[in-house]
Amino acid sequence: MTEAFPKTMRAWVLGGPWELVPTEKPVPMPGSAEVLIKIQAVAICGTDLEILEKGLPAQVDNELPFHKGLVIGHEYVGTVVSLGPDVDEFQVGDRVAVEVHAGCGRCERCRQGMYTSCLNYSRREKGHRANGLTTDGGFAEYVVNHVNTVHKIPEHIPWDEATLIVTAGTAMYAIDVLGGLVAGDTLVVVGPGPIGLMAVACAKALGARVILTGTRDNRLELGRSLGADYVINVKRQPDVVEEVRRLTNGFGADLVIECSGAPNAVNEGLWMLKRGGRICLAAFSHEPPVVDTAYMVRNNIYMYGIRGEGQMAVRRAIGLVEQGRLNLKPLVTHRFRLDDLPQAIRTARERAGDAIKVVVLP
Repeated sequence: MTEAFPKTMRAWVLGGPWELVPTEKPVPMPGSAEVLIKIQAVAICGTDLEILEKGLPAQVDNELPFHKGLVIGHEYVGTVVSLGPDVDEFQVGDRVAVEVHAGCGRCERCRQGMYTSCLNYSRREKGHRANGLTTDGGFAEYVVNHVNTVHKIPEHIPWDEATLIVTAGTAMYAIDVLGGLVAGDTLVVVGPGPIGLMAVACAKALGARVILTGTRDNRLELGRSLGADYVINVKRQPDVVEEVRRLTNGFGADLVIECSGAPNAVNEGLWMLKRGGRICLAAFSHEPPVVDTAYMVRNNIYMYGIRGEGQMAVRRAIGLVEQGRLNLKPLVTHRFRLDDLPQAIRTARERAGDAIKVVVLP
C-alpha cells in the first residue's frame, strides 16, 4: 500500500567541511521490514555540526572524505507514505517519530537489546543502519526507516515539537541506565543544552527532585520552567559541588546526568554524589578528562555512559508526552525551510538568537 509521491526529491548532501550541497536524488523504496517516510520536520543536532566539521564518527569505510553524497540529519519526524513487503506494523498515513539506530539484530549486544552499542556499527552488509550517520538521513524530503526504529505519535503533537522526542528519548535512556528514578531521589543535571533540559523535564515527570547547573541564566531559567527545583550558575557559584551538598543536607545527590562535555564536569559530577550514587555521561568530551577513580572506589560510585536513545527509551518518552507530562514546545526556538538549510545550520552553529533547537520544515 502506498501514497502517491514523486520519483525524485530535494536533498542536501555532504561536500567538504561545513559544506552541504543541494541536489536531486531518487526517492528511496522501502525493502523488507522498512517504511518510506515523508519528512515533516527535522531538528539540527550538535552531532550534525560535528559531522560537518570533522566527518562521520564510528565509520569502518573512510575512503570518501566526509562521505561525500551522504544525507545527514537524524532527528526527524514524518508521515508513512509507503510500506515494504510484509509490513503490517504501520499503515500509510501514520504520524511517526524515529530512532537513529537500527542494530544488526544478530550480534551479542543487539540480542541483549543494546542496539545503539551494535558490534557491527556502520557495517551495512551486516544489517546495521544509523540514519543520518551511516545511511541517508533527514535533510531531504523522504527517507527509509527499518520498522524497529519507528514509533507512532499522537495527532496533537505539532511536527516541530515532535522532533524533540528523540532528544527526550536520550534523556530517558540516561535515566534507565541509572536504574530508573524512584520518586524523591535527587538528580543533578549538568549542562542545560537540549538533552540536559529534556533530562530535567523527564526526571521531574518521574518524581525526582532536580538540580540544574550551567553557565547561562536564560537556559537555567528555562530549566526552572521545565521543573528544576534549584538552578546553579557555576560562573557565580564557583564551588558548585559545595552548593549541591548544601542543598542535599551535606550528603550529596543520588544521581547525576552529565550533559555538558566539559572536561572538569566528570569529576565535579562524581564529587556531587552521595556514597553509593550513580552518574551517567551523556555528552562527548572534546578532550579526555582526568577522572578521580580513587574517589569512585572509596565511595562506591557507579559510572555509566550512553550513546543515543537506546532500549526503547523513545517509546517511554512518547508516553510522557501523550500524558501531558513532558512539554517540548519551549526548546524549539528557530524554524527554517529545507531550501534555507545552510542558514539554519549557521544559526545552530553560532547559537544565534540563543538558539536551542533549530527545526527545518519542508
